[in-house]
Amino acid sequence: MDAIAYLTSALVEPDSLTALSLAEWDRLIRYARSSGLLARVQVLLDERDLIDRVPSPVIPHLTAARTVADHERRSLSWEVNRIERALAAVDGTCILLKGAAYSMLDLGLARGRISSDVDILVPIALIEQIEKALLDHGWQHIKLNDYDQYFYRHWSHELPPLQHRDRGTVADVHHTILPPTGRLSPDPEKLIAAAIPLEGNRFRVLAPTDMVLHSAAHAFQDGDLMRGLRDLVDIDDLLRHFSQKETFWAELVARAEELNLRRPLYYAMRYSHFYLQTPIPQDILGRSKRWQPAWPASVMMDVAVGKVLTSGPWHKGLAFKLSQQLLYTRSHWLRMPPYLLIPHLVRKASRKRRAEEVG
Repeated sequence: MDAIAYLTSALVEPDSLTALSLAEWDRLIRYARSSGLLARVQVLLDERDLIDRVPSPVIPHLTAARTVADHERRSLSWEVNRIERALAAVDGTCILLKGAAYSMLDLGLARGRISSDVDILVPIALIEQIEKALLDHGWQHIKLNDYDQYFYRHWSHELPPLQHRDRGTVADVHHTILPPTGRLSPDPEKLIAAAIPLEGNRFRVLAPTDMVLHSAAHAFQDGDLMRGLRDLVDIDDLLRHFSQKETFWAELVARAEELNLRRPLYYAMRYSHFYLQTPIPQDILGRSKRWQPAWPASVMMDVAVGKVLTSGPWHKGLAFKLSQQLLYTRSHWLRMPPYLLIPHLVRKASRKRRAEEVG
């Protein structure tokens, strides 16, 4: 059995870890760490009182990973507090996304999750006020050249990243969840209108269906799956948590159709069910097949996703590199039309080449 099998087995059934040898643990630790999931393994073992059944040389690795994750979660909470303070004079809706939302809601997937950036979604009418408020409170632009500034402000779904000058933390301010130049452009006003207020602060979070759809869109429409298994674990956890509501699946399918996020949801459910045994009703899986791409795109996607998800740090040969390049190219193809994409990729390649020559 390969490390990916050990890791997915651990995520689905943590008891399976108690039977691993030290050599198997060695491979699992390296793969879990590179996937950002080692602290997650520790959480699962701890929650089931299985730590004492793990070989003693393994425990320091798990403990260290959990310590880092817990520190990042505390830092994330503090950063949310600082952003709220910075935006005190800005009147309007502000929605926490991804890791910050999971942490503030105290969802299970927040425990052991590595996440240091704070992503927020605001109405586009507030973008300038939000940016000015953050700049006035110590955040600074990371992307300083004119092209990067233009790219973010005209073609992207977010401002250029803002990093705090003292803490080094990053705030990503979104005005929608996918690039407006992309193939799919869900209406941000619908997401904002359905957002749910948090207790104790001025922030909101996306509605449960929208939170799942955003995670799916982030992984399978706007992303290249370089941390694909971690993204899939987020999706699996969200689906397991929110599906405790009887009407969730029907609401999710209807919302995916309303926001035109059917294809990303199809991939999210397909791969989380296959790799993590996410308990998705068969009728929902059957309905989602209407959203799959035609052959050969569907086969190519299965092969590329499978190779990227299952290649550990020591298995990155030609097939992995080709799959990685395919998913990278796909993410850009979905993000921008050809007349914007080609000059953009040429510019990025030229910049990379110059950097390598200088280095």
